[in-house]
Amino acid sequence: MEILNLSKIHNITLIDGDGIGPEITEAVVKIIEAAGVKINWDKQLAGIRAYEKYNSVLPDETIKSIEKNKIALKAPITTPIGTGFKSVNVQLRRHFDLYANVRPSKNIPSIKTPFDNVDLVIVRENTEDIYAGIENVIDNDTIHGVKLITKKGCERICKFAFDYAIKNNRKKVGVVTKANISKLADGMFLNTFREVLQNYPQIETHEILVDNLCMQLVQNPSQFDVLVMPNLYGDIVSDLCAGLIGGLGVAQSANIGYDCAIFEAVHGSAPDIANKGIANPTGLLRSAVMMLNYIDEKDSAKKIENALFEVMKEGKYLTKDLGGSATTKEFSEEIIKKLSVN
Repeated sequence: MEILNLSKIHNITLIDGDGIGPEITEAVVKIIEAAGVKINWDKQLAGIRAYEKYNSVLPDETIKSIEKNKIALKAPITTPIGTGFKSVNVQLRRHFDLYANVRPSKNIPSIKTPFDNVDLVIVRENTEDIYAGIENVIDNDTIHGVKLITKKGCERICKFAFDYAIKNNRKKVGVVTKANISKLADGMFLNTFREVLQNYPQIETHEILVDNLCMQLVQNPSQFDVLVMPNLYGDIVSDLCAGLIGGLGVAQSANIGYDCAIFEAVHGSAPDIANKGIANPTGLLRSAVMMLNYIDEKDSAKKIENALFEVMKEGKYLTKDLGGSATTKEFSEEIIKKLSVN
């Protein structure tokens, strides 16, 4: 009698990005397939390569794909500094109202860092604040940048942070602001946090200014658990926390809204090493692990993470940025071998 395979098939948009994006995306897709997860990848373009083909950095085809599938995995996209088109990342977050950016930072076995007890999560408001890029030209010598903070934005991100803490067995949630200076905008964020915490008496809370937080993170990061903050602070602090565990190349990230989520590597597109076969896919792979947990493929997510950590611990097949000499292909193939053994 034929045994039916009842594993669910997931439809997921795949954006392989610019620079090293296509290389690390190919590696990650092969690892996920080797883990036995069944995915129909809907491959779409965004960024420079999309502009070359569609005269748009964020084509309608890509938007429609994400609207249909509700889940996307995205490799790095080049964003010009100071000039050029607006960040595709910002456009995606605003279009799909992906209001929560989640950036876990936890020590990775075998990566030596100044601290061995880092285990915290940055929950960053993802659609407002100065980072949203709302700017106006007053005159040739004056630019007006808008720090937009709304009650709705504050409430939902604070609630998300508390709900995340409960779901993931976290004990503390801290709010990060500069409310001593930005008394109205950051003051609203802080006061809203104080209102929301009344519904979560089981969670310990604390308040800290962003500059003080940065100092304390590089002195004693183990004191922090879940930290919720406005957009711009979250962008800066989450990169700082990535540095505590080995850098952006191993960091993971999720952008989550009410009915849509995009998982992405947080590092750049690294055009200087593109097409050389030496890029490290770890950041995108760990983001894909977050995606697998999100779509309830938790067993496969754990297997991939265990295989990755085992390869990194052995240290025989590491890319250059991790201290080895392996190619992207060799590194990913070794992870696949560990999957087949386990």
